[in-house]
Amino acid sequence: MVFRLVLGCGAVGRHVVERLDAATDDSDRLLVITTDESVVEALRDESIPARSGDPTEATSNALETPDVIFIGGDRTDTNRTALERAREQFPAARIVAYAGGNSAGQDRSVFDQCADAVIDDEGALVEQVLAETASPKANAAIGLRQHLLEIEDPLAVVMHDNPDPDAIASAVALVAIADSLGLEADACYFGEISHQENRAMVNLLDLDLRQLSPEDSLDAYGSFALIDHSRPGINDGLSPDLEVDVVIDHHPPRGPVPGAFVELREQVGATSTILTEYLEQFDLLADWATATALLYGIRIDTSDFTREVAPDDFHAASLLWPHADTSLLEQIERPTIEGDTLETIARAIKNREQRGTVAAASVGQLSNRDALPQAADQLLAMDGVETTLVFGFRDEMAFCSARSRAADIDLGETLRDAFDRIGSAGGHADMAGAQLEVGILASADDADEVESIVSVVEEVITNRFFEAIRTRSGTPVGTYSQTSEWLFTLEE
Repeated sequence: MVFRLVLGCGAVGRHVVERLDAATDDSDRLLVITTDESVVEALRDESIPARSGDPTEATSNALETPDVIFIGGDRTDTNRTALERAREQFPAARIVAYAGGNSAGQDRSVFDQCADAVIDDEGALVEQVLAETASPKANAAIGLRQHLLEIEDPLAVVMHDNPDPDAIASAVALVAIADSLGLEADACYFGEISHQENRAMVNLLDLDLRQLSPEDSLDAYGSFALIDHSRPGINDGLSPDLEVDVVIDHHPPRGPVPGAFVELREQVGATSTILTEYLEQFDLLADWATATALLYGIRIDTSDFTREVAPDDFHAASLLWPHADTSLLEQIERPTIEGDTLETIARAIKNREQRGTVAAASVGQLSNRDALPQAADQLLAMDGVETTLVFGFRDEMAFCSARSRAADIDLGETLRDAFDRIGSAGGHADMAGAQLEVGILASADDADEVESIVSVVEEVITNRFFEAIRTRSGTPVGTYSQTSEWLFTLEE
């Protein structure tokens, strides 16, 4: 019979315990001692023997002599004390110890002296142990921990331009993970947070974000992470040549993804789901503001669990729900709608051009970009409409937002077909967007000329969209016309 004693059960320890339990014969014994009551209950639910107790004091109790001891807490100081006392109490036992996330030179000396084998964030042994004991999700979390411990601070956690709730929540969560490891980090974004619900989320939850402008120097940052998008310079204000350290996203990539640590999970409905799993591994779910933000991010990106939702999204929501402030969620979801937004929606309805079940509308000059997706949603709610595109102009740019509930249309690919060669576009099958630079507007001398040019650009955008729908899905939406398209200065 072999008696295996586990002292402390953190992110690493939990998965080692599960593997040890699977490998334990009926004649063997396994016991886990940890201060975390929730872990004790969870292990007992899995029929793994566990009890609540201080891992640093466990060896002074009347335990039978263990053959193997695994020290598996997250904190270096606790693991070090438990290791020293275990070695003194059981000199003949084989001891494997996890060094924790903040081990220094003096700590390592003690671990090397007292343990038969040390698992740390740099040694080759950790890869061997994780390969045998950890699930893919745990591997990702441990890999992220290792990388964050190696990179230079401060870390700029950069969302995509004009971030949505999923991007905001995910960035805040990654900053929390970095902070827990002693790595200074900022949640950063270019553009604006203008959607009333998004502003309500940031203000009510008091989220700490840094707004960047193209003129800002980023030299103060030692490392960079991309959240909810995967390529620098694409839908953010970063240089395309920037060396990226971390990428976490759930969107399908369009081209090679840089980054020393990359987590792309297209099968989940939100990046917030991925970050929730990380927080679970890091035991950081208890912060109510972060939990509320993540829950809201998942709900928005999955349209309340009705769009591109996966089992992992439901599981993440169940983890977040006990910690989230649901009363604040209700306030976030019911903000006052500004008059400009209502006017934009009205212009989209009035100006719509419908061909079959597809509708496109220009709303002209924009004061609030975030009104576009709301207008696209409103068009989609109209009888006989299954796919919509709403676009408008601001600062010599055309911004597009598209929605669809048609089974035979992939909007992300459709918008790429229509606009990638004259701008940037992408998204999901039922929700996508595009940004097109319309520099010709800057050369117009008067209002009449601007109006004339805008009319031509509107025709180009509308025709390209309908043609891309027809080409990709076979939906009969009329004939593509190239009238006046030569005026579009970014034409290929």
